[in-house]
Amino acid sequence: MTTQTPTSNPAEAGGLGGVGSGVSGLTPPIDIVDIAKLAGEFFSALPTTAAPGGVSNGLPLGLSHIGGPSQLVTPPQPPEPVLALGARGPSLAPASAAQTGVPDKFADTAGASSRSPGQAVPEAYAASLPSIDAPQAPVQTPAHLPANPPSSPYYFLGEQSAYPKTAPEVNVPREDRVTARSFGLPGEDELRVLLGGAPSSPDAGAPQAAAQTRPGAPAQPSQASSKDGWFYFTDLTRGHNGQEAGKAPLAQPSGHPPFDVNAVRRDFPILQERVNGKQLVWFDNAATTHKPQAVIDRISYFYAHENSNIHRAAHELAARATDAYEGARNKVARFIGAGSSEEIIFVRGTTEAINLIAKTWGVQNVHEGDEIVVSNLEHHANIVPWQQLAAQTGAKLRVIPVDDSGQILLDEARKIITDKVKIVAVTQVSNALGTVTPIKELVAMAHSVGAKALVDGAQSVSHMRVNVQALDADFFVFSGHKIFGPTGIGAVYAKRDILEHMPPWQGGGNMIADVTFERTVYQPPPNRFEAGTGNIADAVGLGAALDYVDRIGIENIGRYEHDLLEYATHGLKTIPGIRLIGTAADKASVASFVLKGYTTEEVGKALNREGIAVRTGHHCAQPILRRFGVETTVRPSLAFYNTCEEVDRMVSVVYRLATANR
Repeated sequence: MTTQTPTSNPAEAGGLGGVGSGVSGLTPPIDIVDIAKLAGEFFSALPTTAAPGGVSNGLPLGLSHIGGPSQLVTPPQPPEPVLALGARGPSLAPASAAQTGVPDKFADTAGASSRSPGQAVPEAYAASLPSIDAPQAPVQTPAHLPANPPSSPYYFLGEQSAYPKTAPEVNVPREDRVTARSFGLPGEDELRVLLGGAPSSPDAGAPQAAAQTRPGAPAQPSQASSKDGWFYFTDLTRGHNGQEAGKAPLAQPSGHPPFDVNAVRRDFPILQERVNGKQLVWFDNAATTHKPQAVIDRISYFYAHENSNIHRAAHELAARATDAYEGARNKVARFIGAGSSEEIIFVRGTTEAINLIAKTWGVQNVHEGDEIVVSNLEHHANIVPWQQLAAQTGAKLRVIPVDDSGQILLDEARKIITDKVKIVAVTQVSNALGTVTPIKELVAMAHSVGAKALVDGAQSVSHMRVNVQALDADFFVFSGHKIFGPTGIGAVYAKRDILEHMPPWQGGGNMIADVTFERTVYQPPPNRFEAGTGNIADAVGLGAALDYVDRIGIENIGRYEHDLLEYATHGLKTIPGIRLIGTAADKASVASFVLKGYTTEEVGKALNREGIAVRTGHHCAQPILRRFGVETTVRPSLAFYNTCEEVDRMVSVVYRLATANR
């Protein structure tokens, strides 16, 4: 029980109001003496506790004795006042219950809150806050290691250091996320019925898009085909090469059984936020993804226990930070299938990654009369650096066109990729349309004419398995914040023999082996390309994000998002006046659209009023939007923590707008 300085003010003593004769705001007034009497009877049954000054009476808040109906006796005043903020703090009611399957406070799977009364947090307020497990204690030194193992003297020991992991990776919360359960999504049979326009059985257990059951919604087509460009269903459409997509599904079978989306959602604290009084729906994942608690905890743990510059010190924290940083590099290499961690360079993100390649390898190898090939689908970050290089060197920029669904035209690509081409730089997934490009074929075309191939993986790594060696990509780039990691960190993969011959693009510390005023000797890759103090903590956070995705299983994620996008596409298509922009057979989780009679900003604001976050604008991909005759779109983009219920909320708002003036 909290000890508090006695006072003659009942409001301070017990928070009971403000005056002696009664408690303010209650009718009829309650006499404070009656309250004291009742309190005495209640606390007389409790075990006694020692009060200040040796008085032991078991009474609360400094009351040493209740001798009768009109007596309040206080113990002697202590020499120094003691603040008891826990007793004086306001009691705040917890927020109302979430309506979309996310609890307003996270359950602590260990069973007990990490907070204690000694932290002076009002109990009602503390109860309304999420409980987060504290970082686990350092593991014990294994028997085969010395009691005080030495710090790593080397730069690249990474996770193999003899130093025991006093800074362990923070585990994903202990809930079971991989036991087979219902997604709450339509199964294959239900999807076929949905496409055929027949009503789903009410006991089928699959939720339907809100627009489908809304009065006045138009009837669905009796059959879907890849020609109408309406739906993204791998089992009912043809892929970009003409094969039956049902025979080659986009999402490959996973070794992980299906996950529980509601359990996954509890790993992401921000999903319990409210916007305009409504539960947040985050459909802006193509811009940035949210971070699981495991990533947040890992970054916090780094700053609390490991923070140091890396590589150049004999002290303990430098060893810890170096091991954590190089361990993260190893995780990136494994995640994308690189042959070695020495082929991974940490950068701020995809934009910096492409600029690095253009301003090092590009300046070194692209000359007047050469050609650089990109596609019509590219983000500005994969256009502007090559335009700058072309202007600097006298090279020419060529563009692969797309068809009316937004898919790359391979026959046209073959005509454009000639022996004049030095590099083909193409996105694997369009950020504006969601199109999954035939990247392996494009890489092979580049190599057939002696060109290099760069793959922009910013939008692909969070949705599908990437193996850079299987793709035979020369360069692969991505950003951490697109795959549930921190902002300000990303990676460049490049084949080792290419990196060995690339000049550095920035000079300074960390990237040098020796410096005199006459010459500089550079470090080998990857250090050669990481001048100065890097974003150490966020690199470690990126490693934790990749660990988290591996726990869920990227194939699991791809399959779930595939079904969710089918569901969202079908729901949106029932809305009168809507036009989907980008309807390729192979798509990742993007559903860009425009709505007749409304600007995209108006649609975005209407959704925001309901707590639904979507991106509106040109998405830094103006050329591809203009290919479809629009300047901007509304772009809902989905992730594996989104649900059918959230899709229904979005469809309902857009449908209401579409029918408001009819």
